[in-house]
Amino acid sequence: MKVWKRSLPVWLLTLVMLLTACGTPSQPDQPDGTETWREAYEETGAYLQAQTAPTVGSIGGEWAVIGLSRAGLLSDETAQSYEQTVEDYVKQAGSVRLHHAKSTENSRTILGLTAAGYNAANVAGVDLTAGLTDMAYLRAQGTNGPIWALIALDCHGYDIPQCADGEKQTTREGLVAEILSYQCRDGGWAMMGDESDVDMTAMALTSLAPYQEEIDVKAAVDAALTYLSDAQQADGGFMSWGAANSESCAQVIVALTALGIDPAADSRFVKNGASPLDGLCAFACEGGGFRHSDEQMESDGMATEQGFYALVAYDRFRQGQTRLFDMTDIEVK
Repeated sequence: MKVWKRSLPVWLLTLVMLLTACGTPSQPDQPDGTETWREAYEETGAYLQAQTAPTVGSIGGEWAVIGLSRAGLLSDETAQSYEQTVEDYVKQAGSVRLHHAKSTENSRTILGLTAAGYNAANVAGVDLTAGLTDMAYLRAQGTNGPIWALIALDCHGYDIPQCADGEKQTTREGLVAEILSYQCRDGGWAMMGDESDVDMTAMALTSLAPYQEEIDVKAAVDAALTYLSDAQQADGGFMSWGAANSESCAQVIVALTALGIDPAADSRFVKNGASPLDGLCAFACEGGGFRHSDEQMESDGMATEQGFYALVAYDRFRQGQTRLFDMTDIEVK
């Protein structure tokens, strides 16, 4: 049999070669969403493990400790080093309040110590929960104060000590009521004022998660979830203060998993096939870490720590483990 042959035009051969080498637009040579978050999770965990010993602070401190601990990556040596650093810091502060106006300093440190396996109610003889007993002090920091006080006190079921004379006693019921009172008309929460913010809304939901079966809390949670769903961008991400950023995605992931909602599958949070996980991982850096925004070319400390603990929260959710900030599975010393 005679085979008929005809040579292809040069331009067509060139196009075929390019498509073979680079792949077609419908089949990009990229990992799927699951592989993307897992890769970012593992690389960022290794990246944080390689950093210097954690300090007391919002960057390079408690958030890194929490992420590593909840991922099972915090070494005993690092935990002990961090606890000693906190002891020294508390002694220098000379008070149960680590800051004269910011109660979140106590709340964050309570979370870090508990994650490291230490009792925050006895740090060199100082009870850090005693710094959260006055509601007026917590309110001084706006919405943030009560939210993080509740998260910190609930992280290991800490008792709330008696407040001093002349102070307004903090209670869990009071904290929940205070947080609910800050909810804006559109269902979200604001740092200050009445303009809702994605980050604050997500943090409020995280604090209310253990109480979501209460009627008034459930109604507030439902309204907030609607707000967040409406605020989600077409690429699965979120904006705060007018800019798309990784931290907003991270806080939403933590909140959703705390509420028992799958951020990768719930239809309210999947836009055009993209979830908050996709939104977060769009900021992942090669070799570990996260950028804050598209304007940054390198990893950012706060974005990296928040991005990592968000992925830890998701991984724990997938495995049926306790919430990120529910540390009752940790035995404290």
